[in-house]
Amino acid sequence: MQSQASRMARSSGSRPVALVLLALCAAALSSATVTVNEPIANGLSWSFYDVSCPSVEGIVRWHVAEALRRDIGIAAGLIRIFFHDCFPQGCDASVLLSGSNSEQIEVPNQTLRPEALKLIDDIRAAVHAVCGPTVSCADITTLATRDAVVASGGPFFEVPLGRRDGLAPASSDLVGTLPAPFFDVPTLIESFKNRSLDKADLVALSGAHTVGRGHCVSFSDRLPPNADDGTMDPAFRQRLTAKCASDPSGNVVTQVLDVRTPNAFDNKYYFDLIAKQGLFKSDQGLINHPDTKRAATRFALNQAAFFDQFARSMVKMSQMDILTGSAGEIRRNCSVRNTALGDVSSSAHQLETTAGDEGLAADA
Repeated sequence: MQSQASRMARSSGSRPVALVLLALCAAALSSATVTVNEPIANGLSWSFYDVSCPSVEGIVRWHVAEALRRDIGIAAGLIRIFFHDCFPQGCDASVLLSGSNSEQIEVPNQTLRPEALKLIDDIRAAVHAVCGPTVSCADITTLATRDAVVASGGPFFEVPLGRRDGLAPASSDLVGTLPAPFFDVPTLIESFKNRSLDKADLVALSGAHTVGRGHCVSFSDRLPPNADDGTMDPAFRQRLTAKCASDPSGNVVTQVLDVRTPNAFDNKYYFDLIAKQGLFKSDQGLINHPDTKRAATRFALNQAAFFDQFARSMVKMSQMDILTGSAGEIRRNCSVRNTALGDVSSSAHQLETTAGDEGLAADA
């Protein structure tokens, strides 16, 4: 596998991008780098765009860095889009499709960040302007998510590329398989197992909640009038109760998922769990249940171990039920199938969602 430095240099196909990358490269190279040497799915490659679009990674990285400079919350938004795309029916960018049967109208996806959705298609437009329609929205989503993790302080890891875009949204039933914030650990384990993800993947991917926010409705099951089950720090519970009292609907007020370093991708999320300050039931349970406690504790004590497993789990998830070769398509607009482009007006880019919960768990 090629080094991060060589791929950064090679991916800077245009002078403006190269100049900006000179400023970004040092920061990226100083972050943790995880090498994942696991076998990859047929049709994917570590060097898929070396000939057809050698500048793709540089273009994506620049746009993500610029977006996060303006709004660091987009990092969590991208991670959540990636998870909500891959988990139901595979990493095929189907969650980006708009329309009457869009996945975005399903309850778990109604709070996907519009800014993050728009960013993905903005990057697609920039990439296609340089390389033509050679790079899929699914690959752009994968790269943008990886770069958001790195830009927030997380590990750099290569991702295999070559995905194609899906032709139809996931069904309501498939979207309904997304893990919910009120799941207990056995339910989470079963949910992940159904997607060929193990307990280590569950604990590591949950660590993405080191960035992002949640609406009151997504953790109201842990607040009065519900009984105190002893899994939340009393003072923390009292503060959240007071904060959410001003929002009867539960859909307006938000709370950061990581109370220690909410805008940094690090292992402090696991410290929150030890201190009984995990926001969601699905988070706090990881430190309490015997099947996940050891891994959660290890990640709290060893950030390098967390970064290593997170990178491996992300690469693993990024290959779930992918389309490659001649399957699917490479969309000219991430929100619309190519066959529909002739009927699409400028309003196709308008996203009928509202910014909200971020991270892996679906909203309640």
